Amino acid sequence: MARIAGVNIPTNKRVVIGLRYIYGIGPAKADKIVSSLGIPAERRVNELSDDEVLRIRELIDRDFRVEGDLRREVAMNVKRLMDLGCYRGLRHRRGLPVRGQRTHTNARTRKGKAVAIAGKKKATK
Repeated sequence: MARIAGVNIPTNKRVVIGLRYIYGIGPAKADKIVSSLGIPAERRVNELSDDEVLRIRELIDRDFRVEGDLRREVAMNVKRLMDLGCYRGLRHRRGLPVRGQRTHTNARTRKGKAVAIAGKKKATK
């Protein structure tokens, strides 16, 4: 099992897919990493040599901000908005959608499970 940037990469997946398990590396960056190192796209993680794993690890450490550093940066950006008291910061603080989505219906991911209102009955015809 290859360990890159503190993350165990699944052994039976293709390298391009396995790299996506690292926070901060998506499809485009994974393709860029594999192509720049000259690793074939269909190569599996368990087929990588120790040298190739080392080269991938060094490239990611040198060129990309991933895992802990990236999570810390994102958290600091959100905290900055909250400290400023701007609209986006208030939305983060209240746990509501930040980017203008409607909240009358939907928004369950941000708002959490729906809570029933006591005493409210369905209107009968």
